[in-house]
Amino acid sequence: MAEPWLARCESTLHERRGAERRRGAGAGPKHDLVFTDRVLVTLVHLRTGLPHAALAELYGTARSTISRAIGEIRPLLAARGFAVPDRPGVRLRTLADVFAYAEAEGITLRIDGAETQVRRPRANRPGRRAFVSGKKKQNTIKTTTVSDGQGRLLWSGADRPGRMHDQTAMRTEGIAEQFRLHPQGGAEVDEGYRGLANEFPNQVGTPPKKPKDDAPLGERYAWREMRRRQSSNRICVEHTNAELRQWRPLQRYTGPREDYAETHRAIASLVSDRFARRPTCRKPSTELVLARRAAC
Repeated sequence: MAEPWLARCESTLHERRGAERRRGAGAGPKHDLVFTDRVLVTLVHLRTGLPHAALAELYGTARSTISRAIGEIRPLLAARGFAVPDRPGVRLRTLADVFAYAEAEGITLRIDGAETQVRRPRANRPGRRAFVSGKKKQNTIKTTTVSDGQGRLLWSGADRPGRMHDQTAMRTEGIAEQFRLHPQGGAEVDEGYRGLANEFPNQVGTPPKKPKDDAPLGERYAWREMRRRQSSNRICVEHTNAELRQWRPLQRYTGPREDYAETHRAIASLVSDRFARRPTCRKPSTELVLARRAAC
């Protein structure tokens, strides 16, 4: 990220001067924090959520210097994209890239939503109730997570207010359109995306509907087994969301809500790098195994 950072700094100086530089590169006052320290400060802030003032005391500099460093490095991390397992150097930056990669590799995607608590907007402001989640009963921001069958993160985004339903977000962000463009692609989702499964029954799998109370006992047992198998297939994306929540800002975000999307993508990009370096995991079996042999 050093070259994009230097290019952005040079562009800012060029706009401030209004002309080409007159002195050679490297002349003028030096930065209080070198590029490596700026990256480390940003990583510590994203991982632990330490305030800027505390980081300034640790590095022996001013708080404004820390804030400026984080404001410069965080967009670079968010723009990196998501790492691809077993494909070093390849990054997925859009939903179109994710679905094209999944269709080419024959991967069944796992899609799920996650909510992060945010600050409540001030009184008498428009859209104050838009962030109240009907599930959490809190002010939240929802995001959509996409992983493969082994829980490795491929994409995370589609930020929207907590009041918006997951199904609405799928159509707003163009996820439903990607299924039309990639008819060979498939995904496993939960009950919140049942409308998407009704539209693409051959591509999207959801838990089966619960039978009625007067249904035969065998039908209810079959429903329970089908639901268990579907949950076993998509539990990996829940583990992916749990990995994201280990980062302090995604547990409860206390910063401005306008910066949440950038912070979330920066953290998700770093988490995808960790997932891509992990060895291939064994796929869990969904077949029934007897705990003990039944006596004759």
